[in-house]
Amino acid sequence: MRIHAIDQLRGLVIILMALDHVRDFFSPYAYSPEDLTQTSPELFYTRWVTHFCAPIFVFLTGISAYLFEKKSSNKNELRDFLLSRGLWLVFIEIVIVNASWKFAILPWFFVQVIWVLGISMIILAGLIYLPRSVVFVFGLIIVLGHNTFDGFQSSDFETTSWLWKLLHEPGWIPLNSKGFGIFVLYPLLPWVGLMALGYAGAHWLTDENRFVSRSMLLGVVLTVLFIGVRWLNIYVDPVPWDTQERGMSFTVMSFLNTQKYPASLAFLLMTVGPGMLILSLLHKTQSMLNRLLEVFGSVPFFFYVLHIPVIHVLSIAYFKPTINASVGWQMQTFNGFPEGYEPSMLRLYIAWIVTLVLMYFACRWFAKYKQTHDQWWLKYL
Repeated sequence: MRIHAIDQLRGLVIILMALDHVRDFFSPYAYSPEDLTQTSPELFYTRWVTHFCAPIFVFLTGISAYLFEKKSSNKNELRDFLLSRGLWLVFIEIVIVNASWKFAILPWFFVQVIWVLGISMIILAGLIYLPRSVVFVFGLIIVLGHNTFDGFQSSDFETTSWLWKLLHEPGWIPLNSKGFGIFVLYPLLPWVGLMALGYAGAHWLTDENRFVSRSMLLGVVLTVLFIGVRWLNIYVDPVPWDTQERGMSFTVMSFLNTQKYPASLAFLLMTVGPGMLILSLLHKTQSMLNRLLEVFGSVPFFFYVLHIPVIHVLSIAYFKPTINASVGWQMQTFNGFPEGYEPSMLRLYIAWIVTLVLMYFACRWFAKYKQTHDQWWLKYL
């Protein structure tokens, strides 16, 4: 069973993700887009809309694992796929993606969404042998309960502080005294639980006759739940919202400014809920937009691996002749920006459109290549 709306939703969120990475290279700011004391609505929402990528991608990966199992009727085959795919994702994150950001081999590396997808798949490879109800409860406990640990810091632990950073607190893990180490941007806890929920709940969600109604129901429930619990400022996010002196629009931004690192319960509700509503709408429509999104969403990993070096090369082609900027300066904002550089939202969106056009033709070619070839390595892309 292949649900094309899932590919289309993947395509939508991955092109939104590209917007965030284009911002990193073409229009970085000296402050965070979420800093309500300095940001503008256009910058805030340019960043905010990209939050949907990671949660929806992780949740859909869990659903896709169930569909894979349903198609093959073999848990061992699913296990092997999850293990091999997960290890491959971790490898690509560390070796390829890290180098793409700086065009250099660094004495340290950072782990982001591809890493967390890979580790979550490896863990799911073991969970699939448990009863589905147990997997669902496991995921629910993690997603609902991980914020109870917000009060603990890695400094509270001695020899296991590194483990706490892997699980719950973003931060630097030194591996030796010479500066080699890992920066964990995506701690594991919420994401492992979210993928488990996607897998365990997929048999209910993907009923062929009720897929639209159930995905819409799930989307409404999660969205309403987010609004309710966020309004009460209880538990679901470590940073409460409040009324802003800069007006109602900034108060709304405060309400939506939930914590991504690590992903709070409010963050997951805010993103997965509307994502399920969009999934139901995509399943009901057949338009040029659906077909366009499916091109991107049918080869999402290929898109991810390729789009960062493409954006990086484009930024060099633009900034080298205009301000004579060196490679990778966007990732070193703590040293200041090059002389002559000014952020530009217009430049950001133009670069995003150019990137998507290039990526569309690349993804369309690769999707057709995968359909007509059966080399073993294609399943890893």
